[in-house]
Amino acid sequence: MRTTLKRGIGRSGVSGEANGNGTPTLPPAVITPMARYRQPEPPPRTALGWAGRIAIWVLAAILVLSAALAGGAYLYFNREVSAVRAHTADVKIAQKRLSIPLPGQPAIALIAGYDHRANDGKGAPSRSDTVMLVRADPVTKSISMLSFPRDMIVNVTCPGKPTFRGKINAAYNECGARGTLETVKDLTALPINYLITVNFHGFKQIVDRLGGVWLDVDRRYYNHNSGSAATNYADIDLHAGYQRLNGSDALSFVRFRHTDSDFYRVVRQQMFVKALKEQIQHSFSPFKLPSIVGAITHNVEVGVGGGDGLTGKTVLGYALFAYGLPSGHFFQAKIQGLTGYSDVTTSDQNLQDALREFTTPDVAAPAKATDVALGRRPHATAPRPQATTVLVLNGNGVTGSAANAGFQFARRGYQIVVPPSGQPANAPRFDYFHSTVYYDTSRPGAKAAAKALANLFGDADVAALPATIPSYGAMLVAVVGQTFHGSIAPAPVDETPKPEKANVVYNPALSASLVRDAQRKLPFKAMVPAVIDRSSVPDREEPNRVYWAGKHRALRLVYRTGGSQYWGIEQTNWSDAPILAGKSSTHVLKGRPYDLYYSGPHLHMVVLRWNGASYWVVNTLQDSLSNETMLAIAKGLRTYGK
Repeated sequence: MRTTLKRGIGRSGVSGEANGNGTPTLPPAVITPMARYRQPEPPPRTALGWAGRIAIWVLAAILVLSAALAGGAYLYFNREVSAVRAHTADVKIAQKRLSIPLPGQPAIALIAGYDHRANDGKGAPSRSDTVMLVRADPVTKSISMLSFPRDMIVNVTCPGKPTFRGKINAAYNECGARGTLETVKDLTALPINYLITVNFHGFKQIVDRLGGVWLDVDRRYYNHNSGSAATNYADIDLHAGYQRLNGSDALSFVRFRHTDSDFYRVVRQQMFVKALKEQIQHSFSPFKLPSIVGAITHNVEVGVGGGDGLTGKTVLGYALFAYGLPSGHFFQAKIQGLTGYSDVTTSDQNLQDALREFTTPDVAAPAKATDVALGRRPHATAPRPQATTVLVLNGNGVTGSAANAGFQFARRGYQIVVPPSGQPANAPRFDYFHSTVYYDTSRPGAKAAAKALANLFGDADVAALPATIPSYGAMLVAVVGQTFHGSIAPAPVDETPKPEKANVVYNPALSASLVRDAQRKLPFKAMVPAVIDRSSVPDREEPNRVYWAGKHRALRLVYRTGGSQYWGIEQTNWSDAPILAGKSSTHVLKGRPYDLYYSGPHLHMVVLRWNGASYWVVNTLQDSLSNETMLAIAKGLRTYGK
C-alpha cells in the first residue's frame, strides 16, 4: 500500500505514461510507421459481409473522431489552464510568498473571493467577502475547509505598510491578494501552497454555465430594495427546499447576512463548495467544459508556490482526487466562540482548535459518532499506540534518522523495541526511498496498526514482514526511507462526541395539518414527524411547501428552534438527487434503512428510503441538533393516514 498522492493521481501528464490510475494519459502516442501489403482477392460479398463492413467503418470513424476530440481536448485544456496562471502584478508578487507544494504531502490553498461593484467608481478598491482555506490530504484521503468571517478582527499585515488591527477583509482592500495572503499566514502560521483569487462576477458565470447548482435551502430568504424598505443588503428571493440555483441566486445565498450574521454566511459558502463537488460528480457533461473553462479563465487566477506556474497535470490530479474522495471525507472546520456583529472576535484558543480540526481531520469521526448515537460499542480499529510495539530501523543511511523517528513515535505512545546486545538499528540495506512499515502477520490487528503508523510518515508503504528483516518480537518494523525529513504527521484530534439524550417531544398533531394540506398534491405517501426537537415549532413564514424539484415532486417542512435556527424535513420521489450520493453509512433500525450523512462528527442529514420515495431530516446550518435528536426525529417519521 502506498499512502501517497503520487501513486493515486496525477503521476504523469505526458504521452505514453500512466496517469496514476493505470491508464494512458492524453494525447495518444505517435502513430508508428506502417508497411504496405498486397491484399488477397476479397470473398464474395454477402449481406452479412456488407453489414460487417458498415459496422467496422462506423466503429473506425468513431475511434478516429474520439482520438481527434481527445487530442484537441488535451491541447485546449492545457491552453486554458495556462490562462489562469498568475498574470496580474498583484498575484505574481504574492506568489513569491507561497510555500512549494511537495509530492505526496498535504497542500493548502487560500481562496480570496473579491467583488468590485459598478457603483464603487473607477479605481476604487475591491472588497474581499470570502477568505477560505482548503486543504487536500492524500494521506488521509480527505479535503477540509476553514472559512474566516469577513468581519473577524485580526492583525492586518500589508506589505510596505504598518500592521494594524482590523477586519480580515480590510487586507484585500488595503493591498490586494498580497495583503490577504500575508494576513492569513500571520494569523494561522500555516504553509500556503496555492493562492486562488475569484471575481464574484465569474462566480455567477461559472454556475450558469454549469446549468446551475443544486443546493438545499434551509428556509425562506427574502429582501427587496425598494422605496422606504430599501436596505444596504442585496436582493434575494428564495424559498425553502432542494432546488437548482442559477448564478445570481447562488451568489445571493452564499453572501446573505441580512437576518443572521457572518457565522452563518461562512457555512453557506462551505455548503456551496460541497454542493458544487456533488453536482460535478453526479452530472458533469464534457460538452460543457469549454464554456465552463472559459468562464473560469476570465475570472480566476491561481498562484503556485515555487513560481513555476500551474500545470494541467496539477489541475487534473486535484480534480481526480476530489472526484474519487471517499464518502464522509469532506470536512468543514469551524471557528467556535465567535462574538460580535459588525466586529467579530474570538479567543486564540478557539482559533487554534479550529486550525487543528482543519489540519488533522478525524476521518473516523462519522463511524465513532454513529456508535455513540446508537449506543453501540465502538467498531474495532487499529490497536492503540500503547498496545503496539515498533522496531524502527535505518533504511536510508542517514545517521540518527531511525532514532529520531523512534523518539517521535514514542511521544505518540508507541512502545519502541530496540535491537538486543547493542546491535545497530539498521535495515539490511540503505536504499529505501519510501519508508516502509512491515507487520507481523501472526499478530491480530497488525495490518491495521501498520496502516496507522504509515499515515504518520505521510509517504510510506505497508507490507507483510519478510524473513530477511528481524522483528525482535515487535508487532511492526518501521524502516525509515529517504523521504523521511525528520518529522511525522500531527495526530488527528479525536472528534468523538459525548453521548446525549435525544432532545425531542412526541407531538404528531403539530405537523399533521401541514402534511394533510400537501398530500393531495404528491404522487407518493407523505410522512408526519411524530417527534420533533423539543424547542422547535413550524416556521411561521413558510412552514410547508410543495414544489417541483426538477422533474420530481417534493414537500419541505420547515421548523424553527428556540435559538432561531432552521431545520427541515424534505420528502420527494427523487431517488438519486446529487446530494444523496455522499452518504457516510447505512443502518437498518427497526426494519427501516437509514442513510447517514455526516459533516465531521456532526450528523447533518438522515435519509429514509421507503416505498419509492425518500425522506430527509436535515440539520440546521450550524448542525445544532444533536446526533441523537436527528436519529430520533428520523425514526419517528410515520406514513400519513396510518
